[in-house]
Parts: sequence; structure tokens; C-alpha cells
Amino acid sequence: MKIFLVTLIMIFNIFSNALAKYDQLAYEFSFENIEGGFINLKDFENQVIIVVNVASRCGFTNQYEDMQNLWNNYKDKKVVILGIPSNNFRQEPATNKEIKEFCDSNFGINFPMSKKTDVVGTNAHPFFKWAKKNHGNSAVPKWNFHKIIVGKNGKIIDTFSSITKPSSLKFTNLIEKEIKN
Repeated sequence: MKIFLVTLIMIFNIFSNALAKYDQLAYEFSFENIEGGFINLKDFENQVIIVVNVASRCGFTNQYEDMQNLWNNYKDKKVVILGIPSNNFRQEPATNKEIKEFCDSNFGINFPMSKKTDVVGTNAHPFFKWAKKNHGNSAVPKWNFHKIIVGKNGKIIDTFSSITKPSSLKFTNLIEKEIKN
């Protein structure tokens, strides 16, 4: 019975992703920049966009280092990383100013970061609601450092849970493949 249920869930996820209509593309969204102004995803059209919800008091916070390394290695190859601080999992109580200082002093972060934003629930940012609608539940962050990869066509190509490091071969191979498309 368990095998049957797991199979059913997998089939549903495959078909729900394959049948996504995408009446909007990722380029229609923007985030408030932690430094002021906005991060407009339309500025990254035809690029690979990696959206990661982050928190400074999480067991996965050391992934900031991998994210910065990824940014350093791929920013000239039309790949952008967006850090989206969130306190939805009660691990980012800091102010936006404190978050920025933490990221600067501990990890030298210089990829775009948004202001603290809800990523789940009724108050979730419209990008995350769009991701769920078009890619299914795998796009919904279950914890901090959940990764959503948007392809050059403005559609989600895959998502990765918190346990997948941005330096993992599975992750970087997908990025390399999308760069070449």
C-alpha cells in the first residue's frame, strides 16, 4: 500500500509540473532590495535565477559561503543568485540592517539580497505563490535555504531542499546544463 501511495504522489507531482500553464513568468516579479530600491527579475531575463530563502540563525547558514562561491563562479555566465531573508521558520529575527551586516561581515555576500520577506503562508511573496501554482508543492520552502532554480525561459526548472548544498554536483550540473541551453 505504501508503494502505491508513493507512486501516486510521484505521478501527481510529475504531471502537475508538466501541465503547468505559466500564465506569468518569473520576470514579472520584484523584491524589495535590502539596500533600498527593488530587485526586478525582468532585469535577469534570459539568465538562470536561483532564489534561496535564507536565515542567519539556521543550521544551514553556512550555505551562504557556497552561495557566494557560486555567485563568484557563475555571475559572468548569466546566473544570478537572490537571497531572500525570511523569519517564517523563526530563525531570522534580525532587522534588515542587521541581516546585511551579518552577511557582509561573516560571508562577504555581494549577490542581491531582498528585505526580510514571507516565503510561505497567506502572506507569502507573490513569487513564492506563483512558484507553488506552477511547480507544485516542491517549490514551497519547507525550511530555510530552500532553492528554486528558474531557467532562462522564466519558468522553474527544479527545486532543491535545504539539505542540498549549492556546491553539490547535482546542483551545479543542472546550472551548467541550463547555461548551455
